[in-house]
Amino acid sequence: MIRSLQIGSVTLPNNLILAPMAGVTDLPFRLLCKEQGAGLLCMEMVSAKAILYKNRNTQTLLTIDPRENPVSLQLFGSDPDIIAEIAHQIEDRPFDILDLNMGCPVPKIVNNGEGSALMKNPKLAGEIIEKTVKAIKKPVTVKIRKGFDDDHINAVEMAKIAEASGAAAVAVHGRTREQFYSGKADWDIIRQVKEAVKIPVIGNGDLLTAEDVIAMEEQTGCDGFMIARGAQGNPWIFRQILHYFETGEHLQKPPASEVAQMILRHARMMLEFKGEYIGIREIRKHAAWYTAGYPHGARLRVAINQVENYEQLETLLMEYFV
Repeated sequence: MIRSLQIGSVTLPNNLILAPMAGVTDLPFRLLCKEQGAGLLCMEMVSAKAILYKNRNTQTLLTIDPRENPVSLQLFGSDPDIIAEIAHQIEDRPFDILDLNMGCPVPKIVNNGEGSALMKNPKLAGEIIEKTVKAIKKPVTVKIRKGFDDDHINAVEMAKIAEASGAAAVAVHGRTREQFYSGKADWDIIRQVKEAVKIPVIGNGDLLTAEDVIAMEEQTGCDGFMIARGAQGNPWIFRQILHYFETGEHLQKPPASEVAQMILRHARMMLEFKGEYIGIREIRKHAAWYTAGYPHGARLRVAINQVENYEQLETLLMEYFV
């Protein structure tokens, strides 16, 4: 069921959460999801070391708009002292929840002992959580996976450690690191975590429709639902799910004209936030997601990948959709 969710001192208006996705959940996309009803927005993960060494790119990643709250800022790293120190340094920024990434499967992150590599080192994970919780007053949450691989399924152990170390909630992606994003998410591990801890458990993996949310709740009893790929090219998913729970009716996929307007609005926001050169290149992948499933979409996506400015994108979409 859709209901408000309490994470530490923060009350979410509903329990539908936009998952943190590198290269996806930047400020413009988060605002669009917020308008469609997302209860919590998760930012792209930021390296604690990159903030420590004052990497220029982190400022863009750390930007928050007042219209977003509640919003969760996600740090990754493997040094408990650095993460705790950075959490303390940035606590006055306008985020509501600090999340610790212990689930990212990307090789360069894992090879540094960060992200889902921490699933192999529960003791260090606990130390990171405990020191961070002590360093700040805002709630600290943790995102984990089912385990590192099929031989090391330890989400329950990790969740218990997170709870004992002071975490306010835990999000569980029902895949191992070895699976990356392939295969089917194992929701049973989410149920096991829910039964093992008292803090809120947020389920993640294969949530693409309102029916998926209902099924996950029935199978796991989890407290919140974290939507990742289901929101790519479809910020409407939050509105669709909320509408279904309020009325029992399915909202149809938006008409092509509305999709075109959303892409153009998203593009304008991207250009304003990141400048034309980066903005137009980054909107290309979003436009590919937005147009998936429409007739002649493949041909359109080839054309979108050639656009160099907003005017070209607008002309292309108007020709295609209108």
